[in-house]
Amino acid sequence: MNDRARITVAALTLSAAGLVGIALDEGYTDRAIIPVPGDVPTVGFGTTGGVRLGDTITPPRALQRLAADASRFEQAVRRCAPVPMHPHEFDAWVSFTYNVGENAFCESTAARKLNDFDYIGACDEMLRWVNAGGRQVRGLVLRRERERAQCLGG
Repeated sequence: MNDRARITVAALTLSAAGLVGIALDEGYTDRAIIPVPGDVPTVGFGTTGGVRLGDTITPPRALQRLAADASRFEQAVRRCAPVPMHPHEFDAWVSFTYNVGENAFCESTAARKLNDFDYIGACDEMLRWVNAGGRQVRGLVLRRERERAQCLGG
């Protein structure tokens, strides 16, 4: 990768393709569910904030919540890994953070490696985040492989 092509993270925003990728990875549900045992209630495209079982959402409102939630996770990536990134790296980190949560990302080895400019090592860390409820989840394995490939420029 050409390091000179990296952009200061403050100037980056999640691309439209990145937002669509999150929507596809999260999937849509019009009624709040517990996606995996031990998880928190989720509705729309992976929205968790303030969600209770029994809540419902329409597709337009779910898209609005997705955009607002993604903005929050963009800010978390900027705050916790304020290093230059390629746009594809930023998209991958926002997707990852959207899924694992801002605290988990900010306290992770991945964020530490990013801040040490170990971009490849940070991307590789994504592959460790494949468990939910104490068990490996195939959907998370596949998502992390996609996010890592995107992070590495694939």
